[in-house]
Amino acid sequence: MVSSRDGAEHGGDPTVRVLLVDDEALMRAGLRLMIDGAHGIEVTGEAADGAAALEQIRTSDPDVVLMDIRMPRLTGLEALQELQRSASTARVVMLTAFDTDEFLLRALRAGAVSFLLKDSPPEEVVQAVLDAAADRPRFSPEVLARLVRLAGGAAPQGEEAADGAAPAARTEEEVPAPEGITGREWEVARLVARGLANQEVGETLFMSVATVKTHLGRLYHKLQVTNRVQLAIRVLELGG
Repeated sequence: MVSSRDGAEHGGDPTVRVLLVDDEALMRAGLRLMIDGAHGIEVTGEAADGAAALEQIRTSDPDVVLMDIRMPRLTGLEALQELQRSASTARVVMLTAFDTDEFLLRALRAGAVSFLLKDSPPEEVVQAVLDAAADRPRFSPEVLARLVRLAGGAAPQGEEAADGAAPAARTEEEVPAPEGITGREWEVARLVARGLANQEVGETLFMSVATVKTHLGRLYHKLQVTNRVQLAIRVLELGG
């Protein structure tokens, strides 16, 4: 989704309209300096909590919302869940200083397109906004590494096995393919969830890149996901 609104400064190129949501005025000012006017991005409003953000989204219809997770009155996660229920077309990029697994998984499951740490460099924030407008996910390197680790079977940060011991590594035989997914598709899904590119998956499984893409297309359809990040989340949820 790229806005159809034209930006005069950019030769008629679509302008991505952005709403900034954070309870700290200084953070909002910093974000505005980072992105306003960059590559056809226009900041059209600010909000200090989730409730105010929902009201502005209803009235100003931004393309992308840069939103903090922890805020008073209504948190970013709660606002995100409300947007999902209302079928809003705004794409949400979650921002936080707390890179915990719980926040990451809850935000992604609630429909966030991307998840960035607040100390992300300006160019990364700009690119995340542009990618979100095109419905492409983007993550801070630390966040992506954590997602891949979780998809690889690690317990979420702060969680331990009931007996206090580290969970035992699982073998391929202990994690069979879910119903409706072939064994080969499941192999591809698990490798993609671990962060391997299509070529690396092909080299590992001795198949062509075209065949990997075919398996991915089937996986997206069967698991009702649209990109590799959502696939990684589903693999995690299914025990892969």
